[in-house]
Amino acid sequence: MRKFARLAIVMVASTHLLFAAAPGRADSDFKVTLLGTGTPIPNKDRFGPSTLVEAGDLKLLFDAGRGVPIRLQQINLPSGKISALFLTHYHSDHTSGIADIWLTGWLPPPFGRRNTPFRVIGPVGAKTLMSNLEKAYALDIKIRLDDEKLPPEGIATAVDEFDRDGVVFEKNGVKVIAFTVDHGAAIKPAVGYRIEYKGHAVVISGDTRYDQNVIKYGTGADLLVHEVGSARPELLAASVPVQRIIAHHTTPREAGMVFAQAKPKMAVYSHLVFLAGETIAEQTPEDIIAETRQSYDGPLMVGEDLMSFDIGDTVTVRPRGAP
Repeated sequence: MRKFARLAIVMVASTHLLFAAAPGRADSDFKVTLLGTGTPIPNKDRFGPSTLVEAGDLKLLFDAGRGVPIRLQQINLPSGKISALFLTHYHSDHTSGIADIWLTGWLPPPFGRRNTPFRVIGPVGAKTLMSNLEKAYALDIKIRLDDEKLPPEGIATAVDEFDRDGVVFEKNGVKVIAFTVDHGAAIKPAVGYRIEYKGHAVVISGDTRYDQNVIKYGTGADLLVHEVGSARPELLAASVPVQRIIAHHTTPREAGMVFAQAKPKMAVYSHLVFLAGETIAEQTPEDIIAETRQSYDGPLMVGEDLMSFDIGDTVTVRPRGAP
């Protein structure tokens, strides 16, 4: 993966975008960090799907998969400082970290200290999810209220649901627009998000097949964060379950078609659904790049956990571990 990261950097430089490997920050307060780029498969290098968007003084989290508080701690952002959590759909790998960030963000050490309600925004189903989490952790909450005297406001939830495309959040110059995507006939609701700030835009596809709505809302974006699903041809031919999984996602060639039409300043893959069999290895990032290049020749990165992007007149890419 490190070898590929060096390859990807060269690719970015060739598109005349800025790559900042030296210390210092870009002159921008609009930043995207890939907290988790993985799947339900337990993987120490790729935690559950989650993307952090920082715009001005707002810290917006999109999905909360496995390990989100750990990744936040690695970038020195307390869980209690998240302004709002946005959900794309209700598959467990996108939601299993919600309880952790909600409860951990309330605790008194510096990694917590939330003293206002935990705000959640998502398609229909968000209220049921949070209500049931409150029931599941009712005893923990009662104990901490009685024993540790934590502020009750910090464990309260404020949940907003929506059932159509449009603006779902607007504050301090930041606008978040939700749009429906196609993750399969049985997987509804499923949405992506467009985040606009200071004349710039970031688009997160959510889990989706090839979808015209992603192209519509992704057109002209500074950064288009897109999922991808991939398996070797021999595995696809041999496994019906693998065929079903890939049919719910966007292949690299199809994603390239999205990028070619939307023309973002930078496209990046996250939520990498790389499937393998007992005797058939998963595809590599180089394989994914090669397949994408069948339909797209623009700027492209394969995301890694803690890779970040500063959004401004240029898109500054910082690999994991860069200052």
